[in-house]
Amino acid sequence: MTDAAGLLGVLLILLAYAGAALGKLDSEKPISLACNLVGACLILWGLLTQDFNLSATVMEGAWALVAAVGLIRWAVRRGRA
Repeated sequence: MTDAAGLLGVLLILLAYAGAALGKLDSEKPISLACNLVGACLILWGLLTQDFNLSATVMEGAWALVAAVGLIRWAVRRGRA
């Protein structure tokens, strides 16, 4: 189960990255940020419950944090508009 969740997380992050790299998705929009946040959290779940790896855990934690901050900033900007 955690392997499937982790793989789904990888897919979400790769889709967001490919969409941004190909100009199909704005990396500062909620859909991209949400894909990155959910993807990183799914990968973290696998790392923390099954196959712990410190460097991968730090990377995914940072990835999730950046995406969460991006979503918060987007929500704050939208609230001011």
